[in-house]
Amino acid sequence: MNDSYARGRGSRAIRRVLAGSAALALSSVLTAVVQSGTATAAAPASLRAPQAPKVVFAENFERGQRATPILVTGYTGAAPVNQTYTADPAWLTACNGWITSLQNPGVPPQNSGCGGWWQSAQQMAGALGKWSGGDAAKNHAVTAYTNGDPGANKTQLETRKPVDIGATGRFLTLSVDVAEVNCHANHAKLGFYLLDGSTAVPTSTTPIQPCAQPGGVVDGIPVGTYTSDSPALFRGSTVGLRLVNFQGSGYGNDAAYDNVRVLDVTPQLDVAYSPGQAEAGKPVTLTFTITNTSELAEKKGWSFTEKLPDGFTPVGTTPVTDCSIAAVRVGDGQVKVTGTLDAGKVSCTVAVEVTSERAGTYTTCAADLVESTGVNLPGCAGVRFLPHPLVFDAHAYGGRLSAPLIRVAPLVPSDLTCTPTAGSDEHKLVNGRLGQVGSVGVITTSATGKVDPSGLRTATASATTARIRLLGGAVTADEIVAVARARNDESGRVTADSQVNFANLRVNGVRITKLKANLTIDIPRVGKVVINEVTRTGGGAGIAVNAIHVHAPGDVDVVVGHARAGLTEPGKPCPVV
Repeated sequence: MNDSYARGRGSRAIRRVLAGSAALALSSVLTAVVQSGTATAAAPASLRAPQAPKVVFAENFERGQRATPILVTGYTGAAPVNQTYTADPAWLTACNGWITSLQNPGVPPQNSGCGGWWQSAQQMAGALGKWSGGDAAKNHAVTAYTNGDPGANKTQLETRKPVDIGATGRFLTLSVDVAEVNCHANHAKLGFYLLDGSTAVPTSTTPIQPCAQPGGVVDGIPVGTYTSDSPALFRGSTVGLRLVNFQGSGYGNDAAYDNVRVLDVTPQLDVAYSPGQAEAGKPVTLTFTITNTSELAEKKGWSFTEKLPDGFTPVGTTPVTDCSIAAVRVGDGQVKVTGTLDAGKVSCTVAVEVTSERAGTYTTCAADLVESTGVNLPGCAGVRFLPHPLVFDAHAYGGRLSAPLIRVAPLVPSDLTCTPTAGSDEHKLVNGRLGQVGSVGVITTSATGKVDPSGLRTATASATTARIRLLGGAVTADEIVAVARARNDESGRVTADSQVNFANLRVNGVRITKLKANLTIDIPRVGKVVINEVTRTGGGAGIAVNAIHVHAPGDVDVVVGHARAGLTEPGKPCPVV
Protein backbone atom coordinates (compact mmCIF):
# COMPACT_ATOMS: atom_id res chain seq x y z
CA MET A 1 0.00 0.00 0.00
CA ASN A 2 1.44 3.39 -0.99
CA ASP A 3 2.67 5.74 1.80
CA SER A 4 0.02 8.34 1.09
CA TYR A 5 -2.87 6.04 2.01
CA ALA A 6 -4.21 5.50 5.52
CA ARG A 7 -3.51 2.24 7.31
CA GLY A 8 -6.78 2.04 9.21
CA ARG A 9 -8.83 -1.11 8.58
CA GLY A 10 -12.04 0.90 8.17
CA SER A 11 -15.49 -0.62 7.88
CA ARG A 12 -15.36 -3.93 6.04
CA ALA A 13 -18.59 -5.87 5.73
CA ILE A 14 -17.16 -9.17 4.54
CA ARG A 15 -19.50 -11.42 2.65
CA ARG A 16 -18.62 -15.11 2.73
CA VAL A 17 -18.70 -16.76 -0.66
CA LEU A 18 -18.72 -20.50 -1.04
CA ALA A 19 -16.67 -21.46 -4.04
CA GLY A 20 -18.45 -23.27 -6.83
CA SER A 21 -17.16 -25.19 -9.78
CA ALA A 22 -15.55 -22.11 -11.22
CA ALA A 23 -14.23 -20.66 -7.95
CA LEU A 24 -11.59 -21.63 -5.46
CA ALA A 25 -12.68 -24.21 -2.90
CA LEU A 26 -12.72 -22.82 0.64
CA SER A 27 -12.33 -25.01 3.69
CA SER A 28 -11.07 -24.55 7.20
CA VAL A 29 -9.33 -27.90 7.12
CA LEU A 30 -8.54 -30.43 4.42
CA THR A 31 -11.16 -32.98 5.44
CA ALA A 32 -12.95 -35.66 3.47
CA VAL A 33 -16.27 -34.63 1.96
CA VAL A 34 -18.65 -37.51 1.19
CA GLN A 35 -21.59 -36.89 -1.11
CA SER A 36 -24.29 -39.53 -1.29
CA GLY A 37 -27.02 -40.35 -3.74
CA THR A 38 -24.89 -39.93 -6.84
CA ALA A 39 -26.35 -41.87 -9.75
CA THR A 40 -24.05 -44.41 -11.34
CA ALA A 41 -24.36 -46.51 -14.45
CA ALA A 42 -23.82 -49.81 -12.67
CA ALA A 43 -22.66 -49.58 -9.08
CA PRO A 44 -20.14 -52.16 -7.86
CA ALA A 45 -20.81 -54.15 -4.72
CA SER A 46 -19.35 -51.47 -2.48
CA LEU A 47 -18.48 -47.86 -3.21
CA ARG A 48 -15.31 -46.28 -1.88
CA ALA A 49 -15.63 -42.97 -0.07
CA PRO A 50 -13.58 -40.08 -1.48
CA GLN A 51 -10.18 -39.94 0.14
CA ALA A 52 -8.44 -36.80 1.36
CA PRO A 53 -5.78 -35.32 -0.93
CA LYS A 54 -2.26 -36.62 -0.36
CA VAL A 55 0.33 -34.01 0.57
CA VAL A 56 3.43 -34.48 -1.59
CA PHE A 57 5.16 -31.28 -0.47
CA ALA A 58 4.53 -28.89 2.42
CA GLU A 59 6.21 -25.70 3.63
CA ASN A 60 5.37 -23.96 6.92
CA PHE A 61 8.36 -21.59 7.02
CA GLU A 62 9.30 -22.68 10.56
CA ARG A 63 12.68 -24.32 10.08
CA GLY A 64 15.60 -22.54 11.71
CA GLN A 65 13.69 -19.39 12.63
CA ARG A 66 15.27 -17.11 15.23
CA ALA A 67 14.57 -13.74 16.76
CA THR A 68 15.59 -11.82 13.65
CA PRO A 69 13.19 -11.90 10.70
CA ILE A 70 14.55 -12.98 7.31
CA LEU A 71 13.49 -12.57 3.71
CA VAL A 72 11.92 -15.64 2.08
CA THR A 73 14.89 -15.84 -0.30
CA GLY A 74 17.17 -16.45 2.70
CA TYR A 75 15.14 -19.35 4.03
CA THR A 76 15.87 -23.10 3.63
CA GLY A 77 13.10 -25.62 4.24
CA ALA A 78 13.18 -28.87 6.15
CA ALA A 79 15.03 -32.01 5.07
CA PRO A 80 15.03 -34.04 2.98
CA VAL A 81 13.99 -31.51 0.32
CA ASN A 82 15.83 -28.52 1.85
CA GLN A 83 13.84 -26.30 -0.45
CA THR A 84 14.88 -22.71 -1.18
CA TYR A 85 12.87 -19.96 -2.82
CA THR A 86 13.04 -16.99 -5.11
CA ALA A 87 10.66 -14.13 -5.96
CA ASP A 88 10.45 -11.13 -8.25
CA PRO A 89 12.35 -8.12 -6.80
CA ALA A 90 9.11 -6.15 -6.32
CA TRP A 91 8.01 -8.74 -3.76
CA LEU A 92 11.31 -8.60 -1.87
CA THR A 93 11.33 -4.84 -1.23
CA ALA A 94 8.99 -2.19 0.20
CA CYS A 95 7.87 -4.32 3.20
CA ASN A 96 7.35 -7.44 1.07
CA GLY A 97 8.74 -10.96 1.39
CA TRP A 98 9.55 -10.99 5.12
CA ILE A 99 9.06 -14.15 7.19
CA THR A 100 7.94 -12.94 10.60
CA SER A 101 5.96 -13.77 13.74
CA LEU A 102 4.55 -11.98 16.77
CA GLN A 103 7.59 -13.13 18.76
CA ASN A 104 9.94 -11.15 16.52
CA PRO A 105 10.85 -7.65 17.67
CA GLY A 106 8.15 -5.05 17.08
CA VAL A 107 10.68 -2.88 15.30
CA PRO A 108 10.88 -3.50 11.52
CA PRO A 109 14.09 -4.93 10.06
CA GLN A 110 16.55 -2.33 8.85
CA ASN A 111 15.89 -1.20 5.27
CA SER A 112 12.70 -3.25 5.14
CA GLY A 113 10.61 -0.33 3.95
CA CYS A 114 7.86 -1.20 6.44
CA GLY A 115 7.73 2.10 8.28
CA GLY A 116 5.00 1.97 10.90
CA TRP A 117 3.22 -1.03 9.44
CA TRP A 118 5.54 -3.79 10.64
CA GLN A 119 3.35 -4.80 13.57
CA SER A 120 0.34 -5.10 11.24
CA ALA A 121 2.33 -7.56 9.15
CA GLN A 122 3.16 -9.54 12.30
CA GLN A 123 -0.51 -9.63 13.25
CA MET A 124 -1.33 -11.41 9.98
CA ALA A 125 1.24 -14.11 10.84
CA GLY A 126 -0.41 -14.52 14.26
CA ALA A 127 -3.88 -14.78 12.74
CA LEU A 128 -2.66 -17.52 10.39
CA GLY A 129 -1.17 -19.40 13.33
CA LYS A 130 -4.45 -19.29 15.21
CA TRP A 131 -6.37 -20.24 12.05
CA SER A 132 -4.30 -23.40 11.54
CA GLY A 133 -4.66 -24.44 15.19
CA GLY A 134 -1.11 -23.55 16.20
CA ASP A 135 0.49 -21.03 18.52
CA ALA A 136 -0.40 -17.58 17.26
CA ALA A 137 2.67 -16.02 18.87
CA LYS A 138 5.17 -18.49 17.45
CA ASN A 139 3.74 -18.97 13.97
CA HIS A 140 5.80 -17.64 11.06
CA ALA A 141 4.35 -16.54 7.72
CA VAL A 142 5.55 -14.71 4.63
CA THR A 143 4.13 -11.19 4.75
CA ALA A 144 3.59 -8.36 2.28
CA TYR A 145 2.45 -4.84 3.10
CA THR A 146 3.11 -3.38 -0.38
CA ASN A 147 4.67 -0.04 0.39
CA GLY A 148 4.63 0.81 -3.30
CA ASP A 149 3.08 -0.57 -6.51
CA PRO A 150 4.61 -4.01 -7.22
CA GLY A 151 3.14 -4.37 -10.71
CA ALA A 152 0.77 -7.06 -11.93
CA ASN A 153 1.51 -10.72 -12.53
CA LYS A 154 4.71 -10.79 -10.48
CA THR A 155 5.99 -13.90 -8.70
CA GLN A 156 5.73 -13.76 -4.90
CA LEU A 157 7.18 -17.23 -4.34
CA GLU A 158 8.85 -19.87 -6.50
CA THR A 159 10.72 -23.05 -5.62
CA ARG A 160 14.34 -23.24 -6.75
CA LYS A 161 14.47 -27.03 -7.21
CA PRO A 162 11.87 -29.59 -8.28
CA VAL A 163 10.23 -32.01 -5.86
CA ASP A 164 10.01 -35.73 -6.67
CA ILE A 165 6.37 -36.85 -6.71
CA GLY A 166 7.12 -40.51 -7.43
CA ALA A 167 5.24 -40.99 -10.70
CA THR A 168 3.97 -39.30 -13.84
CA GLY A 169 0.36 -38.72 -14.82
CA ARG A 170 -0.87 -37.44 -11.46
CA PHE A 171 -3.54 -34.84 -10.77
CA LEU A 172 -1.87 -32.12 -8.71
CA THR A 173 -3.13 -28.96 -7.11
CA LEU A 174 -1.93 -26.47 -4.52
CA SER A 175 -3.19 -25.25 -1.18
CA VAL A 176 -2.22 -22.25 0.94
CA ASP A 177 -3.33 -20.41 4.07
CA VAL A 178 -3.75 -16.67 3.41
CA ALA A 179 -4.64 -13.67 5.59
CA GLU A 180 -5.42 -10.20 4.22
CA VAL A 181 -6.08 -6.73 5.62
CA ASN A 182 -7.21 -3.39 4.21
CA CYS A 183 -10.11 -5.00 2.41
CA HIS A 184 -11.60 -1.60 1.62
CA ALA A 185 -8.83 -1.15 -0.95
CA ASN A 186 -7.52 -3.30 -3.80
CA HIS A 187 -7.43 -6.98 -2.92
CA ALA A 188 -4.50 -9.29 -3.40
CA LYS A 189 -5.20 -11.70 -6.25
CA LEU A 190 -3.12 -14.82 -5.85
CA GLY A 191 -2.78 -17.66 -8.31
CA PHE A 192 -0.80 -20.90 -8.23
CA TYR A 193 1.15 -22.57 -11.00
CA LEU A 194 2.78 -25.99 -11.11
CA LEU A 195 6.20 -26.04 -12.76
CA ASP A 196 7.01 -28.90 -15.11
CA GLY A 197 10.56 -27.92 -15.94
CA SER A 198 10.21 -24.49 -17.51
CA THR A 199 6.51 -24.96 -18.26
CA ALA A 200 4.08 -23.24 -15.88
CA VAL A 201 0.77 -25.07 -15.53
CA PRO A 202 -2.10 -23.04 -13.98
CA THR A 203 -4.21 -24.67 -11.26
CA SER A 204 -6.79 -21.93 -10.68
CA THR A 205 -9.56 -20.36 -12.70
CA THR A 206 -10.22 -17.66 -10.09
CA PRO A 207 -7.62 -15.80 -7.99
CA ILE A 208 -7.40 -16.25 -4.23
CA GLN A 209 -8.97 -13.20 -2.50
CA PRO A 210 -9.38 -13.63 1.26
CA CYS A 211 -11.10 -10.28 1.54
CA ALA A 212 -13.80 -11.40 -0.91
CA GLN A 213 -13.88 -15.08 0.03
CA PRO A 214 -12.81 -15.51 3.66
CA GLY A 215 -12.83 -18.90 5.28
CA GLY A 216 -13.14 -17.10 8.63
CA VAL A 217 -12.12 -14.01 10.55
CA VAL A 218 -9.41 -14.18 13.24
CA ASP A 219 -8.84 -11.13 15.41
CA GLY A 220 -10.61 -9.04 12.81
CA ILE A 221 -8.45 -10.39 9.96
CA PRO A 222 -10.01 -12.36 7.06
CA VAL A 223 -8.24 -15.72 6.70
CA GLY A 224 -8.77 -18.99 4.88
CA THR A 225 -7.31 -22.19 3.52
CA TYR A 226 -7.53 -22.09 -0.25
CA THR A 227 -7.21 -25.06 -2.57
CA SER A 228 -6.83 -24.39 -6.27
CA ASP A 229 -10.03 -25.22 -8.11
CA SER A 230 -8.53 -26.57 -11.33
CA PRO A 231 -6.16 -29.48 -10.66
CA ALA A 232 -3.72 -30.20 -13.46
CA LEU A 233 -3.02 -33.61 -14.97
CA PHE A 234 0.71 -33.31 -14.43
CA ARG A 235 2.92 -35.12 -16.92
CA GLY A 236 6.26 -34.91 -15.13
CA SER A 237 7.61 -36.91 -12.19
CA THR A 238 9.05 -33.83 -10.44
CA VAL A 239 7.23 -30.58 -9.71
CA GLY A 240 7.93 -27.02 -8.71
CA LEU A 241 5.49 -24.32 -7.65
CA ARG A 242 4.98 -20.64 -8.32
CA LEU A 243 2.73 -18.17 -6.50
CA VAL A 244 1.81 -15.14 -8.59
CA ASN A 245 -0.01 -11.96 -7.52
CA PHE A 246 -2.12 -10.64 -10.37
CA GLN A 247 -2.83 -7.38 -8.51
CA GLY A 248 -0.45 -4.64 -9.60
CA SER A 249 -1.59 -1.91 -7.24
CA GLY A 250 -0.06 -1.13 -3.87
CA TYR A 251 -3.28 0.46 -2.60
CA GLY A 252 -4.34 -2.44 -0.36
CA ASN A 253 -2.88 -5.70 -1.65
CA ASP A 254 -1.64 -6.45 1.88
CA ALA A 255 -1.58 -10.18 2.60
CA ALA A 256 0.44 -12.95 4.23
CA TYR A 257 0.66 -16.63 3.33
CA ASP A 258 1.66 -19.82 5.13
CA ASN A 259 1.40 -23.63 4.93
CA VAL A 260 2.01 -23.97 1.21
CA ARG A 261 1.20 -27.48 0.02
CA VAL A 262 1.36 -29.44 -3.20
CA LEU A 263 -1.50 -31.96 -3.15
CA ASP A 264 -1.99 -35.15 -5.11
CA VAL A 265 -5.71 -35.31 -5.89
CA THR A 266 -5.63 -38.25 -8.30
CA PRO A 267 -8.96 -40.16 -8.45
CA GLN A 268 -9.16 -43.82 -7.47
CA LEU A 269 -9.98 -46.46 -10.07
CA ASP A 270 -11.82 -49.59 -8.89
CA VAL A 271 -13.09 -52.59 -10.83
CA ALA A 272 -15.93 -54.99 -10.01
CA TYR A 273 -17.91 -57.79 -11.66
CA SER A 274 -21.63 -58.24 -11.16
CA PRO A 275 -22.79 -60.87 -10.62
CA GLY A 276 -19.62 -62.51 -9.33
CA GLN A 277 -20.71 -65.90 -10.69
CA ALA A 278 -22.52 -66.88 -13.87
CA GLU A 279 -22.91 -69.74 -16.29
CA ALA A 280 -20.39 -69.77 -19.12
CA GLY A 281 -21.71 -67.79 -22.06
CA LYS A 282 -24.01 -65.64 -19.91
CA PRO A 283 -23.23 -61.90 -19.59
CA VAL A 284 -21.77 -60.22 -16.51
CA THR A 285 -21.20 -56.51 -15.99
CA LEU A 286 -17.64 -55.25 -15.61
CA THR A 287 -17.87 -51.88 -13.85
CA PHE A 288 -15.07 -49.34 -13.59
CA THR A 289 -15.64 -46.78 -10.83
CA ILE A 290 -13.60 -43.57 -10.75
CA THR A 291 -13.88 -41.94 -7.31
CA ASN A 292 -12.92 -38.31 -6.74
CA THR A 293 -10.81 -37.01 -3.86
CA SER A 294 -12.57 -35.19 -1.05
CA GLU A 295 -12.22 -31.64 -2.37
CA LEU A 296 -14.35 -32.80 -5.35
CA ALA A 297 -12.61 -30.58 -7.89
CA GLU A 298 -12.90 -31.32 -11.60
CA LYS A 299 -10.55 -34.04 -12.89
CA LYS A 300 -10.35 -33.74 -16.64
CA GLY A 301 -8.68 -36.09 -19.08
CA TRP A 302 -7.87 -39.21 -17.06
CA SER A 303 -7.64 -42.41 -19.07
CA PHE A 304 -6.93 -46.12 -18.79
CA THR A 305 -6.88 -49.21 -20.95
CA GLU A 306 -7.77 -52.51 -19.29
CA LYS A 307 -6.87 -55.84 -20.86
CA LEU A 308 -9.71 -58.31 -20.53
CA PRO A 309 -8.93 -61.87 -19.39
CA ASP A 310 -8.14 -64.26 -22.22
CA GLY A 311 -11.30 -65.71 -23.68
CA PHE A 312 -13.50 -62.78 -22.68
CA THR A 313 -15.68 -61.20 -25.33
CA PRO A 314 -17.92 -58.15 -25.08
CA VAL A 315 -21.66 -58.72 -25.26
CA GLY A 316 -23.31 -56.79 -28.05
CA THR A 317 -24.51 -53.91 -25.90
CA THR A 318 -23.31 -50.32 -25.79
CA PRO A 319 -21.16 -49.45 -22.76
CA VAL A 320 -22.96 -47.31 -20.19
CA THR A 321 -21.26 -44.37 -18.45
CA ASP A 322 -22.15 -41.29 -16.48
CA CYS A 323 -18.63 -39.84 -16.71
CA SER A 324 -18.41 -36.51 -18.53
CA ILE A 325 -16.71 -36.07 -21.89
CA ALA A 326 -16.31 -39.83 -21.91
CA ALA A 327 -15.14 -42.07 -24.71
CA VAL A 328 -15.33 -45.84 -24.27
CA ARG A 329 -13.98 -48.27 -26.83
CA VAL A 330 -14.28 -52.04 -26.45
CA GLY A 331 -12.38 -54.29 -28.83
CA ASP A 332 -9.26 -56.36 -29.40
CA GLY A 333 -9.62 -57.80 -25.90
CA GLN A 334 -9.41 -54.38 -24.25
CA VAL A 335 -11.58 -51.67 -22.74
CA LYS A 336 -10.21 -48.18 -23.36
CA VAL A 337 -11.72 -45.27 -21.44
CA THR A 338 -11.11 -41.54 -21.25
CA GLY A 339 -13.26 -39.10 -19.33
CA THR A 340 -13.78 -36.33 -16.82
CA LEU A 341 -15.05 -36.13 -13.25
CA ASP A 342 -17.11 -32.97 -12.99
CA ALA A 343 -16.58 -30.59 -10.08
CA GLY A 344 -18.70 -31.62 -7.14
CA LYS A 345 -19.13 -35.20 -8.35
CA VAL A 346 -18.15 -37.99 -5.98
CA SER A 347 -17.68 -40.70 -8.61
CA CYS A 348 -18.65 -41.88 -12.05
CA THR A 349 -18.77 -45.32 -13.62
CA VAL A 350 -18.26 -47.13 -16.90
CA ALA A 351 -20.12 -50.42 -17.30
CA VAL A 352 -19.34 -53.01 -20.01
CA GLU A 353 -21.07 -56.36 -20.45
CA VAL A 354 -18.69 -59.27 -21.09
CA THR A 355 -18.81 -63.04 -21.07
CA SER A 356 -16.67 -66.14 -21.52
CA GLU A 357 -17.61 -69.40 -23.15
CA ARG A 358 -14.88 -71.10 -21.15
CA ALA A 359 -15.67 -71.92 -17.54
CA GLY A 360 -13.21 -70.87 -14.86
CA THR A 361 -12.32 -68.17 -12.36
CA TYR A 362 -10.92 -64.94 -13.81
CA THR A 363 -9.46 -61.83 -12.22
CA THR A 364 -8.93 -58.27 -13.38
CA CYS A 365 -6.13 -56.47 -11.52
CA ALA A 366 -3.85 -53.45 -11.76
CA ALA A 367 -1.33 -55.59 -13.65
CA ASP A 368 -3.89 -55.91 -16.46
CA LEU A 369 -3.83 -52.17 -17.17
CA VAL A 370 -2.10 -51.61 -20.48
CA GLU A 371 -1.84 -47.91 -19.64
CA SER A 372 -3.29 -45.48 -17.13
CA THR A 373 -3.04 -41.74 -16.61
CA GLY A 374 -4.62 -39.70 -13.85
CA VAL A 375 -6.00 -42.59 -11.78
CA ASN A 376 -4.78 -44.58 -8.80
CA LEU A 377 -4.40 -48.27 -9.60
CA PRO A 378 -7.22 -50.62 -8.57
CA GLY A 379 -7.19 -53.79 -6.56
CA CYS A 380 -8.36 -57.08 -8.04
CA ALA A 381 -11.87 -58.12 -8.96
CA GLY A 382 -12.88 -61.68 -9.76
CA VAL A 383 -15.66 -63.47 -11.59
CA ARG A 384 -16.38 -67.15 -11.92
CA PHE A 385 -17.99 -68.67 -14.98
CA LEU A 386 -19.55 -72.03 -14.20
CA PRO A 387 -19.56 -74.90 -16.66
CA HIS A 388 -22.76 -75.53 -18.55
CA PRO A 389 -25.07 -77.69 -16.37
CA LEU A 390 -24.14 -81.18 -17.51
CA VAL A 391 -26.53 -84.15 -17.38
CA PHE A 392 -25.83 -86.92 -14.87
CA ASP A 393 -25.43 -90.52 -16.03
CA ALA A 394 -24.86 -93.20 -13.39
CA HIS A 395 -25.81 -96.87 -13.55
CA ALA A 396 -24.79 -99.98 -11.59
CA TYR A 397 -25.87 -103.62 -11.17
CA GLY A 398 -24.55 -106.70 -9.39
CA GLY A 399 -24.64 -109.22 -12.24
CA ARG A 400 -26.33 -110.34 -15.44
CA LEU A 401 -26.38 -113.36 -17.75
CA SER A 402 -26.90 -113.56 -21.48
CA ALA A 403 -27.05 -116.96 -23.20
CA PRO A 404 -29.03 -118.49 -26.09
CA LEU A 405 -31.41 -120.45 -23.86
CA ILE A 406 -31.45 -118.31 -20.73
CA ARG A 407 -31.20 -114.68 -19.87
CA VAL A 408 -30.93 -113.07 -16.45
CA ALA A 409 -31.66 -109.36 -16.39
CA PRO A 410 -29.29 -107.09 -14.47
CA LEU A 411 -29.56 -107.85 -10.77
CA VAL A 412 -30.38 -105.00 -8.37
CA PRO A 413 -29.94 -102.13 -10.84
CA SER A 414 -29.53 -98.58 -9.54
CA ASP A 415 -29.95 -95.90 -12.12
CA LEU A 416 -29.64 -92.12 -12.54
CA THR A 417 -29.63 -91.85 -16.30
CA CYS A 418 -29.81 -88.66 -18.36
CA THR A 419 -31.09 -86.33 -15.66
CA PRO A 420 -29.94 -82.75 -14.95
CA THR A 421 -31.10 -83.00 -11.34
CA ALA A 422 -28.88 -84.22 -8.53
CA GLY A 423 -30.13 -87.29 -6.71
CA SER A 424 -29.44 -90.90 -5.78
CA ASP A 425 -30.78 -94.42 -6.32
CA GLU A 426 -29.73 -97.32 -4.04
CA HIS A 427 -30.79 -100.99 -3.84
CA LYS A 428 -29.85 -104.23 -2.09
CA LEU A 429 -30.42 -107.97 -2.65
CA VAL A 430 -29.44 -110.74 -0.21
CA ASN A 431 -28.96 -113.61 -2.69
CA GLY A 432 -28.79 -113.70 -6.45
CA ARG A 433 -28.68 -116.41 -9.14
CA LEU A 434 -27.15 -116.28 -12.58
CA GLY A 435 -28.92 -119.32 -13.98
CA GLN A 436 -26.78 -122.46 -14.04
CA VAL A 437 -23.65 -120.39 -14.61
CA GLY A 438 -23.26 -119.36 -11.00
CA SER A 439 -24.49 -117.58 -7.91
CA VAL A 440 -23.77 -114.47 -5.90
CA GLY A 441 -24.52 -113.39 -2.35
CA VAL A 442 -25.43 -109.93 -1.08
CA ILE A 443 -25.54 -107.22 -3.75
CA THR A 444 -25.56 -103.49 -2.96
CA THR A 445 -25.69 -100.91 -5.73
CA SER A 446 -25.94 -97.14 -5.89
CA ALA A 447 -26.08 -94.37 -8.50
CA THR A 448 -25.67 -90.74 -7.41
CA GLY A 449 -25.37 -87.27 -8.89
CA LYS A 450 -24.05 -84.44 -6.72
CA VAL A 451 -23.50 -80.69 -7.14
CA ASP A 452 -20.97 -79.14 -4.75
CA PRO A 453 -21.32 -75.59 -3.33
CA SER A 454 -19.21 -74.20 -6.17
CA GLY A 455 -21.49 -75.74 -8.82
CA LEU A 456 -19.23 -78.58 -9.94
CA ARG A 457 -20.86 -81.93 -10.70
CA THR A 458 -19.97 -85.54 -9.92
CA ALA A 459 -21.69 -88.71 -11.13
CA THR A 460 -20.83 -91.93 -9.26
CA ALA A 461 -21.95 -95.54 -9.67
CA SER A 462 -20.92 -98.48 -7.51
CA ALA A 463 -21.72 -102.19 -7.20
CA THR A 464 -20.62 -104.38 -4.30
CA THR A 465 -21.18 -108.12 -4.72
CA ALA A 466 -20.31 -110.81 -2.18
CA ARG A 467 -19.70 -114.62 -2.40
CA ILE A 468 -19.17 -114.97 -6.15
CA ARG A 469 -19.09 -118.50 -7.62
CA LEU A 470 -19.07 -118.91 -11.40
CA LEU A 471 -18.54 -121.76 -13.88
CA GLY A 472 -18.55 -124.52 -11.33
CA GLY A 473 -15.98 -122.79 -9.14
CA ALA A 474 -13.59 -121.71 -11.92
CA VAL A 475 -14.07 -118.09 -10.79
CA THR A 476 -14.63 -117.26 -7.11
CA ALA A 477 -14.29 -114.25 -4.82
CA ASP A 478 -15.36 -113.33 -1.33
CA GLU A 479 -16.32 -109.85 -2.53
CA ILE A 480 -15.83 -107.49 -5.44
CA VAL A 481 -16.42 -103.73 -5.57
CA ALA A 482 -16.72 -101.80 -8.84
CA VAL A 483 -16.81 -97.99 -8.82
CA ALA A 484 -17.10 -95.54 -11.74
CA ARG A 485 -16.91 -91.76 -11.32
CA ALA A 486 -17.10 -88.72 -13.62
CA ARG A 487 -16.54 -85.10 -12.51
CA ASN A 488 -16.07 -81.73 -14.12
CA ASP A 489 -13.68 -78.91 -13.16
CA GLU A 490 -13.97 -75.12 -13.31
CA SER A 491 -13.03 -75.09 -16.98
CA GLY A 492 -15.89 -77.47 -17.82
CA ARG A 493 -13.54 -80.36 -18.65
CA VAL A 494 -14.91 -83.78 -17.62
CA THR A 495 -12.63 -86.50 -16.30
CA ALA A 496 -13.71 -90.06 -15.55
CA ASP A 497 -12.05 -92.87 -13.64
CA SER A 498 -12.89 -96.29 -12.26
CA GLN A 499 -11.71 -98.66 -9.56
CA VAL A 500 -12.17 -102.35 -8.89
CA ASN A 501 -11.29 -104.06 -5.59
CA PHE A 502 -11.34 -107.80 -4.87
CA ALA A 503 -11.26 -109.93 -1.76
CA ASN A 504 -9.78 -113.41 -2.34
CA LEU A 505 -10.31 -113.51 -6.12
CA ARG A 506 -9.34 -116.83 -7.70
CA VAL A 507 -9.44 -117.81 -11.37
CA ASN A 508 -8.98 -121.50 -12.21
CA GLY A 509 -7.60 -121.99 -8.74
CA VAL A 510 -4.99 -119.22 -8.97
CA ARG A 511 -5.33 -116.27 -6.60
CA ILE A 512 -5.18 -112.91 -8.35
CA THR A 513 -3.02 -110.46 -6.36
CA LYS A 514 -1.89 -107.95 -8.97
CA LEU A 515 -4.64 -106.23 -10.86
CA LYS A 516 -4.49 -104.13 -13.99
CA ALA A 517 -7.10 -102.84 -16.40
CA ASN A 518 -8.47 -105.39 -18.85
CA LEU A 519 -6.58 -108.34 -17.34
CA THR A 520 -7.53 -111.29 -19.56
CA ILE A 521 -7.20 -114.93 -18.45
CA ASP A 522 -7.98 -117.95 -20.67
CA ILE A 523 -9.33 -121.09 -18.97
CA PRO A 524 -8.97 -124.09 -21.31
CA ARG A 525 -12.31 -125.69 -22.30
CA VAL A 526 -14.12 -123.19 -20.03
CA GLY A 527 -13.78 -119.74 -21.57
CA LYS A 528 -12.11 -116.36 -21.26
CA VAL A 529 -12.27 -114.15 -18.16
CA VAL A 530 -11.60 -110.40 -18.27
CA ILE A 531 -10.90 -108.77 -14.91
CA ASN A 532 -11.33 -104.99 -14.40
CA GLU A 533 -12.68 -104.46 -17.90
CA VAL A 534 -12.69 -100.70 -18.63
CA THR A 535 -14.47 -98.97 -21.50
CA ARG A 536 -14.42 -95.23 -22.20
CA THR A 537 -17.72 -93.63 -23.13
CA GLY A 538 -18.89 -90.30 -24.46
CA GLY A 539 -15.54 -89.42 -25.97
CA GLY A 540 -13.85 -89.72 -22.59
CA ALA A 541 -16.56 -87.89 -20.68
CA GLY A 542 -17.72 -91.18 -19.15
CA ILE A 543 -16.47 -94.60 -18.16
CA ALA A 544 -17.86 -98.10 -17.68
CA VAL A 545 -16.23 -100.92 -15.73
CA ASN A 546 -17.02 -104.63 -15.34
CA ALA A 547 -15.33 -106.24 -12.36
CA ILE A 548 -15.62 -109.70 -13.95
CA HIS A 549 -16.65 -110.43 -17.53
CA VAL A 550 -16.81 -114.07 -18.59
CA HIS A 551 -17.07 -115.22 -22.20
CA ALA A 552 -17.91 -118.95 -22.31
CA PRO A 553 -18.50 -121.24 -25.29
CA GLY A 554 -21.96 -121.21 -26.77
CA ASP A 555 -22.31 -117.42 -26.61
CA VAL A 556 -22.56 -117.39 -22.84
CA ASP A 557 -21.83 -113.93 -21.48
CA VAL A 558 -21.67 -113.15 -17.76
CA VAL A 559 -20.94 -109.86 -16.00
CA VAL A 560 -20.52 -109.47 -12.25
CA GLY A 561 -20.10 -106.00 -10.74
CA HIS A 562 -20.92 -103.34 -13.35
CA ALA A 563 -20.66 -99.55 -12.84
CA ARG A 564 -21.04 -96.75 -15.37
CA ALA A 565 -20.75 -92.96 -14.84
CA GLY A 566 -20.59 -89.92 -17.07
CA LEU A 567 -21.51 -86.24 -17.48
CA THR A 568 -23.09 -85.32 -20.77
CA GLU A 569 -23.89 -81.98 -22.37
CA PRO A 570 -27.62 -81.32 -22.56
CA GLY A 571 -29.16 -82.61 -25.77
CA LYS A 572 -26.50 -85.24 -26.41
CA PRO A 573 -27.34 -88.95 -25.93
CA CYS A 574 -26.18 -90.54 -22.69
CA PRO A 575 -23.75 -93.45 -23.19
CA VAL A 576 -25.07 -96.98 -22.92
CA VAL A 577 -22.68 -99.84 -22.22
